Amino acid sequence: MATPPETTTFFTKAIRYLMNTGVPISPTIITKAQGTRLYDTSNRQILDFTSGQMSSLLGHSHPEIVSVVQTHVAELDHLLSNMVTQPVVDLAERLARLLPAPLEKSFFLNTGSESTEAAIKMAKYYTGKFEIVAFVGSYHGLTQGAGSATYSAGRRNGGPCMPGQLAFPAPYAYRSPFRKADGSYDWETELEFGWSMVDRQSVGSLAAFIMEPILSTGGVLELPDGYLQRMEAECRKRGMVIIMDEAQTGVGRTGNLFAFEKAGVVPDILALSKTLGCGLPLASVSTTPEIERGCREAGFLWLTTHLNDPLTAAVGNKVLEIVERDGICQQAAERGAQLREGLLRLQDKYWCIGDVRGRGLLQGIEIISDKDTKAPGPELGQEVSDRAMACGLSCNIVNLPGMGGVFRLAPPVTVSAEEIEEGLTILDEAFAYVLDARGMRS
Repeated sequence: MATPPETTTFFTKAIRYLMNTGVPISPTIITKAQGTRLYDTSNRQILDFTSGQMSSLLGHSHPEIVSVVQTHVAELDHLLSNMVTQPVVDLAERLARLLPAPLEKSFFLNTGSESTEAAIKMAKYYTGKFEIVAFVGSYHGLTQGAGSATYSAGRRNGGPCMPGQLAFPAPYAYRSPFRKADGSYDWETELEFGWSMVDRQSVGSLAAFIMEPILSTGGVLELPDGYLQRMEAECRKRGMVIIMDEAQTGVGRTGNLFAFEKAGVVPDILALSKTLGCGLPLASVSTTPEIERGCREAGFLWLTTHLNDPLTAAVGNKVLEIVERDGICQQAAERGAQLREGLLRLQDKYWCIGDVRGRGLLQGIEIISDKDTKAPGPELGQEVSDRAMACGLSCNIVNLPGMGGVFRLAPPVTVSAEEIEEGLTILDEAFAYVLDARGMRS
C-alpha cells in the first residue's frame, strides 16, 4: 500500500528538524493514546504493552489524572522553587506513610536521571566518600553521575566518566558462567567474586551501591531469593549506603507497592520516577532523617527549575491514591501471573524463546538464535517486535551486547484479562509468521 503524502511530509520534516539522539524513530505516527490503546493516523488501534516509555502505569489519559492536571494548570502550576505548596506536602506525607520506616523525607524532581543523579550526590555528601558501585547491566540515566553508573548503554565517546565508578556482575541466571556442580546458577559465588573485585579496585572511598530490584533495561533480571539481603550485609560491612532505583518497578507494577519490599530490605535512599507520574515528568528522592541531617550539615544543594512543582506533585499524589484505593498491587500480581503463564506456553511452542523471567506486570522473554548454544537472537527478536506492531501490539525489545533480544512486556496495570490474552495471541502470531518466513519453525 502506498504511503500517504502527508506521512511522507511528516517524516521529511522530522528528519530535517529533529536532532538524532541515538533513538530510532518509529515508523508509526501515534495521534491518540487512551487507556491501554494507541491510535495511529488511520485510527488503527495498537495495544500498548510498554506503558508508553514504561511510565503510564494507570494507562493513558486516566480520567482522574486528567482532572487533576486540568485543575492545577488552571490554578496552581509552577512557582519559585522555595514556595512549598499543599500538593507537595500532601505527596511527601503520603509517601512517608506508604514507605517503610525510616524513609520519610522526600523531594520531587522531573526525571529518573535527575532522581538518581541527586541520590548519588546525596550519598557522597553523607558518607564523605566518592566511589559508586553499580551492576554491569545497570541503567540509571544518562546525566553525568547517573550515566557514569550506567553500564548497559551510552558509555562510548562521551569523554571521562565520574571518578570512582566500579562495575559489579549483574545476576543473570540464564547466562552467568557461575554454576554449581548440578548446573544451577551459583549466585553466591558470583556475588563474592564481585565484591572481591570491588575491594581490589577501591581506593578506600566506597560511598554507595546503586541498583534496581529488577534490572529492566538490563534485560529484566530479577535478583535471586536471598540476594538483596546478602548485598545489604556486604554494603553495611563497608560503610556504604544503598540507593534503590525503582523508576520502572515502583508503585505497584511488580505486585508490591515497591519491589524491594519482597526481600524485606529497606534502602537508605529510594529514587522513583516514571510510574509515579503516570506519564508526566515527576520523580522523587526519599531518604531517612539521619541522611537528610548529614547532607544538610555537609552543605548539600539541589536546586532546579521544577523542584517541588505543585502540578506534577498533585498528579503523583493522585496516582498513589488510586493505586492504594483500587488494589492495584493485587491486580498487577493477578494479570502478571496470567501474562507469565501465557509466555511460558509460547516458550513451549517456540524454540527461540530461551528464557521467561520477571515479576508482576514486568515480564521479559529472551530470544535466542540457536537452541543448543543459546546464541543471542537480537535480529530475530526485532523481526518479531516489528511484526507484532504491524498486527497491533506495541512491545519493546532491548538489544544489548552479551544477551539475546529481550522483550520487556509492561502493560498498564489497569490492563484487563481479555487484553492480556489479546496481546499473547498477537505475539503468538508474530512468532509463527517470522519463523515460517525464515524457514525456522521447528
